[in-house]
Amino acid sequence: MKIVYLAGGCLWGVQAFIKTLPGVVSTEAGRANGATDTLDGEYDGYAECVKTTFNPDVVTVDDLMYYLFEIIDPYSVNRQGEDVGKKYRNGVYSEDPLHLESARAFIHSRSDVDRIAVEVLPLTNYIPSADEHQDRLDRCPDDYCHIPKALLTKYKTS
Repeated sequence: MKIVYLAGGCLWGVQAFIKTLPGVVSTEAGRANGATDTLDGEYDGYAECVKTTFNPDVVTVDDLMYYLFEIIDPYSVNRQGEDVGKKYRNGVYSEDPLHLESARAFIHSRSDVDRIAVEVLPLTNYIPSADEHQDRLDRCPDDYCHIPKALLTKYKTS
């Protein structure tokens, strides 16, 4: 199994979507690439993200990038839907340089590459979110989400 960290706005919707994808084994809501060891205050530069454990024989980083681009506005800086702030930026983070290479290749293969605002960086640190944020939309389906409900269930098989 491999791990990549995907950021695309509020992690509630991103997690709800990603966990339905073929080849995704598990997800965990969290924060990536901040400047502190805790999530006190304004998260000190962290991006809300989803730690995504996947089977590379079923789904590739390139595939995951395609799926991520289905649920984000890739041109938006620090905003998705009504959520605004640096913690809602788009990003792909990994400890595996090959994952980052694949993500960059995906972005550079697009005709709109010059407009894309998705950072692709090595994972420098990660903190899991509190239990209340894990699988939040399963427990609170009426909470706000920037991803349309039809997209949240597009790949759900059961």
